[in-house]
Amino acid sequence: MKFTVDRAPLLRALSHIQGVAEKRNTIPILANVLMEHDGEILRLTATDMEIAVVEEVPSEATRAGSVTVPAAVLFEIVRKLTDGALIEFEQATSEDPLHLRAGRYATSLNVLPVDDFPAMVAGDLPHHFDIQAGDLRGLIDRTRFAMSNEETRYYLNGIYLHIVLEGKKNYLRAVATDGHRLAKVDTPAPFGVKGMPGIIVPRKTVTEVRKLLDNDGASVEVALSETRIQFRIGSILLTSKLVDGTFPEYMRVIPQNNSRILRVSKQDLAAAVGRVAAISQERSRPVKLTITKNHLTLSAISPDQGIAQEELDENSVTYDSDDVEIGFQARYLTDITDQIDAEAEFALADSSSPTLIRDTGHPDALYVLMPIRV
Repeated sequence: MKFTVDRAPLLRALSHIQGVAEKRNTIPILANVLMEHDGEILRLTATDMEIAVVEEVPSEATRAGSVTVPAAVLFEIVRKLTDGALIEFEQATSEDPLHLRAGRYATSLNVLPVDDFPAMVAGDLPHHFDIQAGDLRGLIDRTRFAMSNEETRYYLNGIYLHIVLEGKKNYLRAVATDGHRLAKVDTPAPFGVKGMPGIIVPRKTVTEVRKLLDNDGASVEVALSETRIQFRIGSILLTSKLVDGTFPEYMRVIPQNNSRILRVSKQDLAAAVGRVAAISQERSRPVKLTITKNHLTLSAISPDQGIAQEELDENSVTYDSDDVEIGFQARYLTDITDQIDAEAEFALADSSSPTLIRDTGHPDALYVLMPIRV
């Protein structure tokens, strides 16, 4: 095979797919990218057997063909070439190395047999809908921080997507939880989701899809079954297995009667949490919130470093209920405030019950945070 391709689109495609290729896999071929040229289009494919990404890149070929080369190595080479470079690839026979040339630079890459590269078959995907990239990105960004990392509770290692009917309106809802915090976000249901099963999109798939959602106005074509999901974004096709498990009944942990309402500036709260938590080197970094009328005191204690405290007054805080003291893990609290634009609303019950947190500017999102002892 022999073809030329511009650096910019090739680099963009490799940046999308090299994260899927398994660098530490015991199956060497999974660390490679499959490069196929039909004479008109260069097609790049990477897979780890759970996810497969295919992206097409404009390219001119003198001789069509296919080859597999290490994805991470190729990405690093292309990334370090100069802007505007025209890259030439050539392989004499399927057993020979792949030669790469760009200006005065030249290298050769070892290959593995194309026949060894696995094909991931999507199968029948009966449910189809289109969603704006900005809407899908919003669902992901506001929930993915709450996904679990625990392998024992694998059914929490992703985002739960399902359809919810409230009154006469349908919503596409994303939920994630790790048992310590929960994030729930709704967006109006796209046309075509009727009958869609509830699905758990795996953590790695969430990460890779998020990388592709650069253009808010772009339309994402989604197709799915109970075991597979496929995203088509422009010239990119991502196919993934779904988590084979049952997501817990999350509505049970969302408090319904928390009557103590604290409203606080997101910016002032986030800054204060960061400063107070800086004194502690503990992984959990607990921060205590002491809440009185229109006043909030944040404090943290470190056995080695001492005590830190900061106060927020009526310029940042609105509260008119019984005094309460409650502790949260600083990182968890920051993860939630990062999703809020201007003002956070805390609905509290007491110092040991789950707290409900909302963004006053986005009623379609809510968060639940479990307190800790401080």
